[in-house]
Amino acid sequence: MTKRYHTKLVHEGEYVAEVDVEILDTGDGWSPYLSLEDAQKLDDVREALREGALQRATNLARVFRLTPVSV
Repeated sequence: MTKRYHTKLVHEGEYVAEVDVEILDTGDGWSPYLSLEDAQKLDDVREALREGALQRATNLARVFRLTPVSV
């Protein structure tokens, strides 16, 4: 089994979060995949951003506010 690290982006409303996860590659037909803990972490970050709980989201990921660019 090979493990590698990857940064997933979670976009919710005016926020985006960079979540560090571990990708597992076993060489099977279902790989590569995330561990259950990393999948739950992505869900937790998305839920926190949706609820506006930025402190909780920043405990799990790097959070950024998106601002529109006017031309």
